[in-house]
Amino acid sequence: MAINAPTNRLWWKEPIHSIELGWIIIAFLWGLFMFFFMIAWHFIGDQNLSTETYRITTDQFQEKVEAFADEYAVKDANGEAVEINGTPLVAPPVGGDVYILGRLWEWWPAIELKKGQSYRFHISSVDWQHGFSLQPVNINLSVHPGLEHVLTLTPTKAGEYGIVCNEFCGIGHHTMSGVIRVVE
Repeated sequence: MAINAPTNRLWWKEPIHSIELGWIIIAFLWGLFMFFFMIAWHFIGDQNLSTETYRITTDQFQEKVEAFADEYAVKDANGEAVEINGTPLVAPPVGGDVYILGRLWEWWPAIELKKGQSYRFHISSVDWQHGFSLQPVNINLSVHPGLEHVLTLTPTKAGEYGIVCNEFCGIGHHTMSGVIRVVE
């Protein structure tokens, strides 16, 4: 309720001042520009991942990841599996497929890649929705159980990259992390 009632109760029938009309037109045109540029940026921005997504059961995906980890596990001089923070380190062949599994509260296994080589990543979850956020390169995916996300990545810098979950997944969410190591 207004303190003073307007003199003309049909305010929407009042003429619009030219300055106000100018700002309305500018805002409308800017909105159209932004709408169409978001579509164009997908193709010219070189920052949106084009992924493939397939339906898969969580058990099938877990079996694929475990077979991948067993086949390409990195071994030390004594034949023992190399681990990073208790997670096995896996080095897939150059140009091969990489399988990463999200589950409460880890990204499994740790991956070792060669710089400048392309790999096809297969990512899924076996329990809840998780966020796959590769830092510091800012690659983000929402990972859902029952869906296998496939994307192609080519690491351009050597170093260790962290994977964090950016979708709240429970009480241990803040500890959910993984590692991708890129070597020369």
